[in-house]
Amino acid sequence: MRTEIIAVAWVSLRDRRMLVARPRGKDAFYLPGGKPEPGETFAEAAARETREETGVLVDAAELTHYADFHAPAHGRGPDTDVRLICFTGPGSGDPAASNEIEELAWFATADAPKCAPAVQLLLGRLHSDGLID
Repeated sequence: MRTEIIAVAWVSLRDRRMLVARPRGKDAFYLPGGKPEPGETFAEAAARETREETGVLVDAAELTHYADFHAPAHGRGPDTDVRLICFTGPGSGDPAASNEIEELAWFATADAPKCAPAVQLLLGRLHSDGLID
């Protein structure tokens, strides 16, 4: 039986690149984001996780749904998928890695092999939409 994980994320673009984060102990890059807590909307969870991971302040009320992506969940075994719910919107502050984040980077399409499968799909969509190189 397959299991699906819900993950929410904030998509930040700068100079035709997308902000990604590599958590400590992980071998792939993800988006700033994570799992919603009970009672949280998806946008509220994306804003909270972004602040916790990068220090960037994002107002959930200003987030716009961009797209959902379904892919195998990286590092979770063959029977686990992820539904990645992506939001765009303004943020204030410069991103800085929190204690749980090993590295932040700005990626273009060519960097997709370094990312989790759902993030690879997102990079492809951003590229086809003409938003990143």
